[in-house]
Amino acid sequence: MALKAGIVGLPNVGKSTLFNAITKKNILAANYPFATIDPNVGVVTVPDQRLDFLTEMYKPKSVVPTAYEFIDIAGLVKGASQGEGLGNKFLSHIREVDAIVEVVRCFEDKEITHVEGGIDPVRDIEIINVELILADLEVLNNRIAKLGKKVTMTKDKNELLEIGTLQKCIANLEKNIPLRLVDFDENELNILKNFSLITLKPMIYAANVSEEDIALGKNEYTEKVSEYASKEGAGVIVMCAKIEAELADMPDEDKKLFMEDLGIKNSGLDKLIFATYDLLGLATFFTAGEDECRAWTFKKGMKAPSCAGIIHTDFEKGFIKAEVMSYEDLREHGSEIKVKEAGKVRLEGKEYLMQDGDIAYFRFNVTK
Repeated sequence: MALKAGIVGLPNVGKSTLFNAITKKNILAANYPFATIDPNVGVVTVPDQRLDFLTEMYKPKSVVPTAYEFIDIAGLVKGASQGEGLGNKFLSHIREVDAIVEVVRCFEDKEITHVEGGIDPVRDIEIINVELILADLEVLNNRIAKLGKKVTMTKDKNELLEIGTLQKCIANLEKNIPLRLVDFDENELNILKNFSLITLKPMIYAANVSEEDIALGKNEYTEKVSEYASKEGAGVIVMCAKIEAELADMPDEDKKLFMEDLGIKNSGLDKLIFATYDLLGLATFFTAGEDECRAWTFKKGMKAPSCAGIIHTDFEKGFIKAEVMSYEDLREHGSEIKVKEAGKVRLEGKEYLMQDGDIAYFRFNVTK
């Protein structure tokens, strides 16, 4: 279950610099709009000290961390949904992501032009958000037009539910309310899955600050971003794309010393990953042994058979039991044998809700 996040923002806010840093890819980051012409995709591994511990303990032949996929979208401008700049072609690239990271410029730099002429993060956020709203309105209105006379004539229960759901969405979007802030029931959400609506996706704002402000973790601009985000329950990560680029090229030991000098404990990328996992309600379980130690991402609330199915569909179909111990117990007792001796290894059935940090061995049987 690789997490996908789409990175959006106005031109020259630091999107491509951030993308370069986190994926170590050499994407053109230039001082003019539309330096990124095609959507760029990069995959980074998710940092997890628990997997490092398991690797040290089991010394496996292979180690597989969970992955985080970033999709960098060309800088949007006012009117993108109507074809301005490079147009809404790029909006389609973020319809399939799990979450949206909106990079907001929160630094002054006379050498880097701003497409709107000056620094105003709230204005920038609203420009982007309006374009995303307009893009969703186009999709929904097209569907209403396709339904034609059914909108007023149908008596079919399923069609009435779809039409009512679409009209509910349109009414809110026309009031500039993104769909992630609207309450939908399960039936409505099932209908909306077919449309991959952008404003239904959870949002995190990445406030890009200067090197001088990163140690403080805030400035007058980030305060405005935080105030705006709090009104819609969105997360805010303060980071410096320029510093992230420097960290990306450093060995781990140098990186640690550099961050200590800056007065920061975690890189912006790590904070972004952790915040997104929390936002999406994700957690991690592990499989561990001499052949492989591996981290698996799952949705909180998933039961053991469904998590087994993440590894292989046969594991879910033929699920019998899950042999489970917690990472904390393994760390405390120092070995798998000692965890068993302490009675901390459990056999869990089909109703067991997997927990973050569980180390599992799934027992299954598939008859052909």
